[in-house]
Amino acid sequence: MDGRRTSGPEPGSPPPVLAYDGDCGFCQSCVDRIRSLAAPALEAVPWQFLPEESTAAHRARLDREVLLLRGATVVAGGADAVARWLGSSPSAGYRVAGAVPRLPGVRACARVVYRAVARNRHRLPGGTPACALPRVGAR
Repeated sequence: MDGRRTSGPEPGSPPPVLAYDGDCGFCQSCVDRIRSLAAPALEAVPWQFLPEESTAAHRARLDREVLLLRGATVVAGGADAVARWLGSSPSAGYRVAGAVPRLPGVRACARVVYRAVARNRHRLPGGTPACALPRVGAR
């Protein structure tokens, strides 16, 4: 969940896609809310609807965090992925809001907050028991 970029884009490669848990009501409501307010240019798709060849190697992470994927390559994860997605907004204000969590010093805090929200998403508005993260080692 470190969110570090794993490789650069290949020439002519498609833009990254934010892959989120479509079975989680909290995740879906967050994506819907950000779409309606910020209109990010990058697409957000439930990972369950993406080609298996893009998601198979990342299933453990996708159960726990959003990933910004370019094909089967992880561009960013967790708070970093959300910040990049938000930063793709045509609105300058939302681009700034997406840049702030990526600043040194703020990045570490954003990651801690993201992990706390992810661990408790089943308790948050829109969340259900189905949103709970799988226990470590459980599949």
